[in-house]
Amino acid sequence: MMHLQIDSSATSAMSWPRLLSRRRYPEQPQLHVVTDAPPVRGAFVQDYDRVVFSSAFRRLQLRTQIMPLPATDFVHTRLTHSLETACVGRSLGRLGGRLLLEETEGLAQELPHLDADFGDIVAAACLAHDIGNPPFGHAGEDAISAYFRSAAAEPFVRMLTAAQRADLQQFEGNAAGFRLLTHTYAAHSSGSAGLGLTYATLGAFTKYPRPSLVPEADRTSGISEKKHGYFQTEAPRFQEVARELGLLPKTAEPSEESGGYYRHPLAFLVEAADDLCYRIIDFEDGLKLGLIPCREGLALLRDILSDTPGRQASVEWRDWREELGYLRARLINRLVQQTARLFADRAAGLLRGWHDEPLVQQLESWPQLAEMNRLTEKHLYHSRPVLETEAAGFEVLAGLLDAFLHATFDPQGSAHSRKLVQLLPEQFRAVGPQQEATAYEQIVLLTDFIGGLTDQNALGLYRSIRGIALPASR
Repeated sequence: MMHLQIDSSATSAMSWPRLLSRRRYPEQPQLHVVTDAPPVRGAFVQDYDRVVFSSAFRRLQLRTQIMPLPATDFVHTRLTHSLETACVGRSLGRLGGRLLLEETEGLAQELPHLDADFGDIVAAACLAHDIGNPPFGHAGEDAISAYFRSAAAEPFVRMLTAAQRADLQQFEGNAAGFRLLTHTYAAHSSGSAGLGLTYATLGAFTKYPRPSLVPEADRTSGISEKKHGYFQTEAPRFQEVARELGLLPKTAEPSEESGGYYRHPLAFLVEAADDLCYRIIDFEDGLKLGLIPCREGLALLRDILSDTPGRQASVEWRDWREELGYLRARLINRLVQQTARLFADRAAGLLRGWHDEPLVQQLESWPQLAEMNRLTEKHLYHSRPVLETEAAGFEVLAGLLDAFLHATFDPQGSAHSRKLVQLLPEQFRAVGPQQEATAYEQIVLLTDFIGGLTDQNALGLYRSIRGIALPASR
């Protein structure tokens, strides 16, 4: 059935009061005495804290950002990247919100704390933005996708629907993150809240509010359709989030299988914070590791800042690394100010789905930022340690998936299969009175397990089950 595109230029628009919903997914009972006193910690600050204290967030400490965890404190992990992105996101949200309060008539009376709420929501969503990414950086996503497209996986995926296959063959860390934030395993409790975050934070987190398989008639161009934001297992949950927030559907008859929704406007700030951090911080890592030429890199930073060669600094730099940190801080501050201004200028259009392009690509300094990314890709992303780690990730993740899938779906229940299944933590086993899982759900559980490992845990488990090393020798 062909869906008609909705004309968002009509009267339909999202509204800030609904988009800032403090309700939690799902509704949770009050476990404390309710008083008339205002809360010391608002709902969105609580979201941030819940992410910080989650085990999934802690595991980011041992996951590769770009460079595989060397014996140096120069290089960022997924954890430090997420923390820095949250800091930038908080600034973007508060600055953008402040501009809207100052320039939108009546908004300050309706939502007097809009700027603080924006900052807290964006910070919490930024903190969680990589929480679903598998081991070995973005190569881990490619490795899982490649395995499920391979002949080795054909016996397992042939029994799935087209949408379910697309979830696996286009594996996406953003969708895994939404699942992690909203899912509780039956072996853990009877609840289904995940981290119990607010609808507002879940909406801002979802940069790609669509399923993995979109009908051709529903496709539109735009950054929000570059990837997908939820698996089939979570499609009903995202539909509930979209309804609560009043997100605009992209089709006349929105459903779990349709083309999805226009973004929560704050998702553009989450994306911008990530874009600014990974472009600038990866570049800084490449310089400090000696992979990107120092003189060329510093000159590019000065160019973006419009610094003349003879610009008089307040201090004399005797270590180029210290100057690098100074330039990086100035650059982030300037780009945050400019991006917040862009967001405020486009806010009315974002509420109507008129804009679907990354904010950073609309900055005046975008050509220099693109050049920075080109140098990082050439010298850092294609460096030998990174390529070796990515290649290892393909072997390790494919090997683990193949071994545990065969064990789970072994009709004979061989001794080897039984031992492998026993290695799975209970919450990832699709057996028992609480779990009547379909084949697709069983595969998703295994992908949860393997995708949730740290780099070193994945490598150690792979070596153990292959007989390459025993636990005592790892």
